[in-house]
Amino acid sequence: MVECKRCLYTSDHPLGITFNDDGICSGCLIHEEKDSLDWDSRLNDLKKLISQYRSSKSKYDCIVPVSGSRDSYFILHTVINTLKLKPLVVSYNKYFNTNIGIENLANLRIKFNVDFQIKNVNPNTVKKITRKSLYQFGNPYWHCIAGETVFPVQTAVMMKIPLIIWGAHQGLEQTGMFSHLHNVEMSRRYRKDHDLFGHDTDNFITDFDDLDDEDMLNYKYPAFSDIESVGVRGIYLGNFIRWDTYAQHKKMVEMYGYKGAKFSRTFDAYDNADSFVYSDLHDILKLYKHGYSKVTDQACREIRFGRISKKNAVKIVNFYERQMPNFIDLFSDWLGTNNHSLQFALNRHRNEKYWNQISPDKWIFKKSIANQEIPNLRKLTYPNSKELQNGDEKNSYITIGKGVNWPKKYKRKQPEWV
Repeated sequence: MVECKRCLYTSDHPLGITFNDDGICSGCLIHEEKDSLDWDSRLNDLKKLISQYRSSKSKYDCIVPVSGSRDSYFILHTVINTLKLKPLVVSYNKYFNTNIGIENLANLRIKFNVDFQIKNVNPNTVKKITRKSLYQFGNPYWHCIAGETVFPVQTAVMMKIPLIIWGAHQGLEQTGMFSHLHNVEMSRRYRKDHDLFGHDTDNFITDFDDLDDEDMLNYKYPAFSDIESVGVRGIYLGNFIRWDTYAQHKKMVEMYGYKGAKFSRTFDAYDNADSFVYSDLHDILKLYKHGYSKVTDQACREIRFGRISKKNAVKIVNFYERQMPNFIDLFSDWLGTNNHSLQFALNRHRNEKYWNQISPDKWIFKKSIANQEIPNLRKLTYPNSKELQNGDEKNSYITIGKGVNWPKKYKRKQPEWV
């Protein structure tokens, strides 16, 4: 296994990664384009590209997928205020929503004054799919990723709006799968192979499932002929704008009141404030399967931007990888199982390359974790994160179903406002 000389990624990265003769990974090398490309010229290229979709006859020029976290605010801000487009905003309800995510999503609708469509799939169907994806693929988030990546495309075909605008491309940002100059666009193949780990609706159901084709309709990618007849395409703003999620989130906090949240397994208060599963159970499974967790992705990003050193990034990752998730009980209750059964399902996906089993219920992580103090994260990573708005647990807006009713016994465990 080869580790990058600059960041923390290794040759085991599930998206695929390469190294040059100096031991620098492709992700770091492509990141260097951020400091060498003419971004004003790139933005002009983007404006030329989208000019063909600007319409005086249609109510909408494009579709913008959003959530209650990540880069949704910045994407919509760019589409409306920089590109001067008229978007139809769409969102898939993950049913793992935090109060913070609900408020962020409602605040987005109000601040940007946009038409909004939300996809709510039957929660019983969602639970059936989650049981299957968790047990068989080790992924409780399959329905979230599948829904978020297909609902915008389904809407584009149905409403004949050909342009979908996404944020940054994961493969480009993490491992340098593409160059910014490739202008890579969304594709059915990337969604299946990487987003969904090779399991789309066409090979999700087996003879032993309690699922049928109707359960999967909301996650089925439109036919090629339908996409071609409308001319649907999805472009990534990250190809044309110097993408920096920390700087962008900081700006959105100041301009629109975006809110972040603290989670036990990451220092990043911005990325996934809307989900109690993503930085929790989902992150534990990533560690089980791939030997690293989301905090490594975030630390690599911060190394590349020069906000932390690799030495301190190692300390940060070692600290957070040892932290326990907070919402296992809540997820078990929602799914209708118990912690013992859930842990059995999770252990099925421990990769023996990274874990030693020493008894039926005990595993040892092979990765050496130094017993060292955590550095001052506020100083090392987000020195201005105090500018995130404070708040309490009361919802100001009730605009979509939470997906989970928080029993009183879990109140104290909800993600804290930062």
